Parts: sequence; C-alpha cells; structure tokens
Amino acid sequence: MKRFFLFFAAAAALHGWDGTLIDQNSSNPVIDAIVSDSKHSVRSDSNGTFSIDTDEKVLHIKAYGYRPAALSQDTNNSIVSLKSIRVKALYLTFWGASNNSPRFKKALELIEKTDVNAVVVDVKNEYGSTLFWTKFKQANSYGAHLKRTNRDIEKFMKLLKEKNIYTIARVVTFKDELQASNNYEYAIKKNDANKTIWRNHDEMAWVDPYDKRSHEYAIRMAEEAAKVGFDEINFDYVRFPAKAGLCLSQKNTQENRIKAIGNFLDLAQERLRKYGVFISVDIYGNVCWSKDDNGIGQTIDSLAKHADYIAPMLYPSGFASGSFGKKYPAKHPYIVIYRSIKHIEYKISPKRVRPWLQYFKDYTHSKVYYQKEEIQAQIKAADETHTNGWMLWSPSSKYDFEILK
Repeated sequence: MKRFFLFFAAAAALHGWDGTLIDQNSSNPVIDAIVSDSKHSVRSDSNGTFSIDTDEKVLHIKAYGYRPAALSQDTNNSIVSLKSIRVKALYLTFWGASNNSPRFKKALELIEKTDVNAVVVDVKNEYGSTLFWTKFKQANSYGAHLKRTNRDIEKFMKLLKEKNIYTIARVVTFKDELQASNNYEYAIKKNDANKTIWRNHDEMAWVDPYDKRSHEYAIRMAEEAAKVGFDEINFDYVRFPAKAGLCLSQKNTQENRIKAIGNFLDLAQERLRKYGVFISVDIYGNVCWSKDDNGIGQTIDSLAKHADYIAPMLYPSGFASGSFGKKYPAKHPYIVIYRSIKHIEYKISPKRVRPWLQYFKDYTHSKVYYQKEEIQAQIKAADETHTNGWMLWSPSSKYDFEILK
C-alpha cells in the first residue's frame, strides 16, 4: 500500500533538498516537523523551512497533529502543505478488523456519520497471533499466522485509504505467548529452582525487555504493518510486567528499565524511519501521576524523549477509590481525563498526547454502565485539554451512533 504522496523538488543542490512546510488551512509555517530519508532526520525551523543533505528520491514528513506525508522530487514545488488531523479512533479487535466483519462494517458507517476519522487494529495481539499473513518468517514458524482473521489486508487497507481514514496498527510488544514459549532463553522466568517460564494472570508469557532479540521481533512485526500502509504504529505492553521477583537478564533497577524501553523505542524510530510512520506508546493512566516508573520502565519524561505520541489509558475504572478526591472515580469521567492531561502538560505538549477512553462498563465498585453521558464527558475533557484526539476502547468493538453523533 503506497502512502499518499505530496510532490516536492530540490531547490538547487544535487544532493540537498530545501523546502518550506505550511499548514494547508492557515498557510502558517509548520514548526519542528521531522523530515527524513531512510537514514537520518532534520527538523523544520521557526519559519517551517528545512534543508536535508541526501541523494534519495523520497522523503517522509512527520509533524505532530498532521497526517504523515511523503515527498518526491518529481515536480517543481518547494512549498509543501500539510493536512492537520485530530485523531478520533475506534478500536477494532483482532476479530473485528476483517473485511467481512459486521463490526468493521458498522465502524465504517459510524465514520461516515460522525466525527470519528480513525481506527486502531490489532496487527499482533497478546497471544502473538498476527492479523494477516506477514513475511516475518520467525513469527510464522511459531504459527503466528494460523489464527489470522484478515485474509486480504490489501483490500482492507485500500478501503480505509479511499475513505481517508487514519490507520493505527496496535502491536503488543513484550507480552507474547508464542514468542516466549518458543524462546525459553529470553522468556521471562520465575526465580525458582527450575527457572520455569512465568505467566501472568491470563496465562500469557512475556519476553525480556532487556533482551535485544525481543526488540528485534516487535520491530520486525511493526515493519510488516508499515509496509502495508498503516499511518502509525501503536506499541502496547511496551513495559516490564508489574510484578517483582522475576528472573531477568539484567539487574532490575529503575534506571535499567527506563533505559531498556528507551533503547527499544530508539531502535524502532531508526528502523521505521524509511516508512514515515508515527510511533505511539500505550501507558497506564496512573503513569501520569507517578513520580517513579512504577517498576515497569515507564515515565512521561522518558517516553516523551523517544515516542511521537503517548497514549495514556485513562479509563476512570482503572483508578483506585479516593483518586481525584472521589470515592468512585468511574462516576466522574470528565475529572479523570481533564486533570490527568493537565497534570502532565508541562512535561509533554498535549498535542503529543492521545488518551485511550473508556467505552465499557465500570468493572470496579460503582458498576456504572458507560453510556452517552460518560463517554461524551471523556471526549469533552480530551477536547478541552487540546490533546491530539482520543481512542475509544471497546473490548467487543461495539459502538453506538447515538453515543458518538
């Protein structure tokens, strides 16, 4: 799937490209955009101008709050217009993201009739299965493709692109039953006499985030998503398990954990540069409020250095009783979202934050059903804090027009 191309010409030098980036609507300069060939990147300045020394024929542009763009030398235009977007996404499950799925067809209808303009789909789920057949031989050797639900990814992506839908590929990173069970040497193990593979409460094994082989595996999977035309790679479970006492390959300190996650994201940026995709990272909602890494290697400060977007899972049901001064935070969705985003805006610009919002029943104390009032309250908070948009998480991928209209 080819990315939509804007056409651009070098201003003068044979090996140098010079240009100016502007907002398509306002014609204002686009500042601090990332302009890349396959090997390195530069940033646009306060006038929106950039200069990059390369002999490659295609460049990619990533600017926060804009759709990704590819530039070609084929025509004679040194001013490039970028199209802004606030992403408003529906999550489609592994089973919902297929051409014949009723959930997918309903999502397309909602996109036609509402402000929703994006989808998040599972390219690799927690078990390690892939949505479609990939050319990643290692994963296929484990049977990752056997339970695939999308048998024609080219048709799927073509339809989404024709409708101008922003596409996000969710890649579950270090939680991976298939990879771990087939690679004992770098699976996370119990600290017992037999060093047996550790599995969490849902019986899923993890690979060691310290081990470079786990990094390589997730990035190879992300490359498969980029090749078929996704606009963004969303890494989930890009963290250590929230459990102490496990057997890992390095001393499990906060410094080491943060460094390992940063190294992974830096390698992902390097390897995915030639595809022009954005990189986002899912984090626990309480990371917005924590002073340390919670034992999992995630802080706002550290992730802001390596990812394009941060996606906190600000589900009100995920906060403990008493949070925000409320006995039942789930009954106060606006406060949860608004205050959490405001709390981190001095660490990372809200235009680089896109929260996951709750589209499911409160599973904690209040048992509140999240209907139009609760969901619209979350959206309102995301809008008023000027985030890059929002993503709705429905475990069943069921969404209602009356709620979203």
